[in-house]
Amino acid sequence: MVDFLVALTIVLAFLSTFFLTPVWIKMAKKQHLTGKDMNKISNKSVAEAGGIAVVAGFVFAALIYIGIQTFIFKDTTQLTNILAILVTILIITIIGLLDDILGWKKGLKQWQKPLLTIPAAIPLMMVNVGTSTMNLPFLGNVDFGLLYPLLLIPLAIVGTSNGYNMLAGHNGLEAGLGVIILSFMGYVAWISGLGWLALLSFCMASALLAFLVFNWYPAKVFPGDTLTYSVGALIGIVAIMGNMEKIAIILFIPFFIELFLKAKYKFKTENFCTPNKDNTLSLPKGNIYSVCHLSLASLFKINKKLATEQNIVILIYFMEILLVFICVV
Repeated sequence: MVDFLVALTIVLAFLSTFFLTPVWIKMAKKQHLTGKDMNKISNKSVAEAGGIAVVAGFVFAALIYIGIQTFIFKDTTQLTNILAILVTILIITIIGLLDDILGWKKGLKQWQKPLLTIPAAIPLMMVNVGTSTMNLPFLGNVDFGLLYPLLLIPLAIVGTSNGYNMLAGHNGLEAGLGVIILSFMGYVAWISGLGWLALLSFCMASALLAFLVFNWYPAKVFPGDTLTYSVGALIGIVAIMGNMEKIAIILFIPFFIELFLKAKYKFKTENFCTPNKDNTLSLPKGNIYSVCHLSLASLFKINKKLATEQNIVILIYFMEILLVFICVV
């Protein structure tokens, strides 16, 4: 029966997101919440903030799970933790939506974004999620005590949400990476006996998979910060509550590289490439400002015809899958 509930919840996350995304696309266009696809010559407008549909599908499925667990199975063991996670995701989604609405037109400064995401960690701090003892490389087990909820939890949420937000800007990139990372972390949680945490990971991965149908090249909707903040935050949450800090660090290697490249140019560069008439892409000003540009440069060396947006994203997918295998080994 438990396996059926897990399957039901995952399917609900997929279906609800799949049906909500077209609705959101129409609403966003009606409200002129649209943007230009910078990697294409076409001036066609694309709906923004598609993460709203993903979060809605995720939260809906999670609430159904809570309802069945509470009223049918009479199990409220992890209710506090799950609700704290949902509140955190909702708070950071609202922050992401604010960034989507104001950020592109007025331009939020880089230092403002981490500050805006700090409040999202408060629900997790209040219920003191996770364990204060962490196994660190070279140091072994370290008990952080009160510093864990007051410092490490907000640092993790701010770090993963903003870090995940950096590697973006190509059709299918953000959603696809989320599917890969959260599917694997969900699997690790499952074999570790944390079924409820695995379920939340799988639900978000399922919702992202449904969203990818509309976000894949050529995208009908962009994820926006509503998606990148919420997915990044959930990755941080799963890492904390599943004691997967080491795994999260390995899986976040592309994002660390992205941070290094962004910092090198004082966060004044974008991930976009220069579109060509034959649907291939070129490096902006011939420079590498992002992991996306590293991927493009690699493809260009193999064959100029391979230097397309789809292949850039697929190559980064393979990089992430390789990191998953490293974690397994």
